[in-house]
Amino acid sequence: MSGSTERPLRADAARNRARLLDVATEVFTTRGIGVPTEEIARVAGVGVGTLFRHFPTKEALLEAVMVCRLEAIAARTARLAAEAEPAEAFFACFRLVIDQSAGKGEFTRALATAGVDAHAALQEPGTAIQTQLAALLAGAQQAGAVRPELGLPELIALLAGTSRAMEHLATDPAARERIFEVVFDGLRPR
Repeated sequence: MSGSTERPLRADAARNRARLLDVATEVFTTRGIGVPTEEIARVAGVGVGTLFRHFPTKEALLEAVMVCRLEAIAARTARLAAEAEPAEAFFACFRLVIDQSAGKGEFTRALATAGVDAHAALQEPGTAIQTQLAALLAGAQQAGAVRPELGLPELIALLAGTSRAMEHLATDPAARERIFEVVFDGLRPR
């Protein structure tokens, strides 16, 4: 017998949990975190009791959504690295991280207000993404597509800053694309 005391979820319970996470991700990202949990349950097609069995508080749901989003970014980044040329993979990953960062600041603030340390909860998937970013950066630099002096800390800062800038342009796709063009131009060697 293993050291874990948690039993695996039944298939229907696992489907409900996955559906709740998908719906919560979509609703919180598009409508904000102020949407009541009852609305999340309704849209997911389950009772509110089912939601609270999986996520006892709204903060637990927000945390699970953030972890799920980071795990999805890590999985998609791994696929990009395996399937695309280094330069293409790097720039596609940069775009992916920015696109998936919508609402992250709001989630983090809400969790902090509730006393939840979001950084601790996100450490494992965050570390995995940083490792992947470092490999993508090195590959793109070796391919001559990214400035050789750029390090991982600067890349992470650029991702954070670009993500914040994009929040101001959420309703203007053309402006968002111009921001990507400017940042990508700055990342390329002179």
